[in-house]
Amino acid sequence: MEHIVKLAYLLASVLFIVGLKNLSHPKTAVRGNMFGALGMFIAIVVTLFDKNIVSYEIIIGGIILGSIIGMILAAKIQMTGMPQLVAILNGFGGIASVLVAGAALLEVMAKPPGESSALLIPQFTISTNLSAIIGAVTFSGSLIAFGKLQGLVTEKAVRYPLDQVVKAIVFLGAFAVAGYFVYDPTDANLYWILCGVGLLLGILLVVPIGGADMPVVISLLNSYSGIAASMNGFVLDNNVLIIAGSLVGASGIILTQIMCKAMNRSLTNVLFGGFGAVAESASDDGDFYTGKVKSTSPEEVAMVLDIARKVVIVPGYGMAVSQAQHTVRDLYNILTARGIDVEFAIHPVAGRMPGHMNVLLAEADIPYDKMKEMDEINPTFGDVDVVIVNGANDVVNPSSKTDPKSPIAGMPILDVDKAKTVIVMKRSLSPGFAGIPNPLFILENSLMLFGDGKKMTQEIVNALKE
Repeated sequence: MEHIVKLAYLLASVLFIVGLKNLSHPKTAVRGNMFGALGMFIAIVVTLFDKNIVSYEIIIGGIILGSIIGMILAAKIQMTGMPQLVAILNGFGGIASVLVAGAALLEVMAKPPGESSALLIPQFTISTNLSAIIGAVTFSGSLIAFGKLQGLVTEKAVRYPLDQVVKAIVFLGAFAVAGYFVYDPTDANLYWILCGVGLLLGILLVVPIGGADMPVVISLLNSYSGIAASMNGFVLDNNVLIIAGSLVGASGIILTQIMCKAMNRSLTNVLFGGFGAVAESASDDGDFYTGKVKSTSPEEVAMVLDIARKVVIVPGYGMAVSQAQHTVRDLYNILTARGIDVEFAIHPVAGRMPGHMNVLLAEADIPYDKMKEMDEINPTFGDVDVVIVNGANDVVNPSSKTDPKSPIAGMPILDVDKAKTVIVMKRSLSPGFAGIPNPLFILENSLMLFGDGKKMTQEIVNALKE
């Protein structure tokens, strides 16, 4: 039976790797999810036949409770709230690692002194300590990230004098407790003290980071949850847990680095919670837009589109909020039916998480080859007749290139301002997550179409039909 379990774990690990590979492209992402789910199913079923498990009654009860919670969340959470859900799930993963490692420690402590001493080897104690610290940081940090995205905690970066010194002291305190526990692992209370220090450190790391950077933080916390799970694998001597956790940890770090590059953020800033200087935030003094904005109507937009040959649509968080993706597809269909070349420009951090816009557009059956990444489409904007910005803001803000004091200074953006005509759909002139005005709205070639993204798109479609 032991050999069967190991072979099944090997198969599950291979499926995880193949699934992760397929997740690298929207066309194969669904298949990748299926591979990953199959691998997890195999791992769970085989584990149920392992002799080192608790009673089936407890396992079945946990499965039922978890399934109910999962179904409720899946039914209630809107696509716009997906980043908050991911943050909470990261937190659950972190606290699960803390509890599993703690339970394993208590199990060893309950054995006779001679037997427990033989089990408290450095591999066990070091991995247990790492599970406690990383899992606790993930849990408390994820709760803060959830609160910032949900508006329960201030989205502003909370800084205070000597904040980096405080974090360094707390980190060194955690390291000291962990070191002593490895030296003398007979006191289980040290483990829970270590968990408390980790919870405090998670709060201190995430609170100094502003709401606009929360997608990057969530990606990093996802990596942390994977690393904590991998440490659990060493605690339990479980190969599939080590491999799966390592995959999550590595892919999360890579994704975080990609997002940092897309937002011109330093990975060091994210790792250490606001380390270094903070860019000054620009603000609208009331005169920035006054008398400079040119409004338009759906009928006028339809007239502009009617003579266009190339159109680019830029989806953003506003499109997700208004659930306009299917109406955008109708606009795409009517324009392509007239021989107009239509493409979609996807910024890496459009929305609140990577791939947000790709998922919404794929849900509306937009062809994958029409979704162009930023690096691919930016050189072509000079040849575009009309750009329609549907609910995007910071990812098309030219101040990233012109204002060195801007919070988004240096952030790569979609160069929509180079197009002949730019139509910006927004409910108002309110700023994006960065909280700064957008000079794009007052450029000579820009027109503002105020209103709900879905409603305005539908009115443009109606006007084109008429």
